[in-house]
Amino acid sequence: QCEEAAYEERHYPAGKWACVTKGEPLYEQSISLSFMKLMRYICKENSVGCYLGMTIPVLNEIRLTKEGTELEREVVTAYYLPGEFQQNPPVPMDPEIHITERAPLRVITRVFYGMTTEETILREISLLWELLGSTDTVLRETYIVATYENPSIPQRRNEIWFIRRA
Repeated sequence: QCEEAAYEERHYPAGKWACVTKGEPLYEQSISLSFMKLMRYICKENSVGCYLGMTIPVLNEIRLTKEGTELEREVVTAYYLPGEFQQNPPVPMDPEIHITERAPLRVITRVFYGMTTEETILREISLLWELLGSTDTVLRETYIVATYENPSIPQRRNEIWFIRRA
């Protein structure tokens, strides 16, 4: 019987991302406001004045509080610029959007479905730690939530990413 892998390891190349940082009271508010800003940039509010094209996943970088029991308020939402814009990214009209060059990334990832709330994310982090056991090969304070589908889809596909130490 074939079962879905509990988790997998992946490598992502360096690249340019459009990023927005928000620190709203709820995680869902931060990612919603950030994504709306990014969508306006993707759709037309950029220096080339045209639709840039959607890439997936959209990443939400989160940090845990010192106690590790809740998320810090500040969330970085990131959109990968399509290949044709990697060398010369269109300038965002919104000053809250920053173009960032991210280093190559090695992650351990696990799929989950549904809404992404602080509660579901903390549960997924806990589950992946359980599967991995005790290890110091990944960061303990920073995680990434990768989303692959529109937030309005009830059972959308997401992943929790643990970042491998360099």
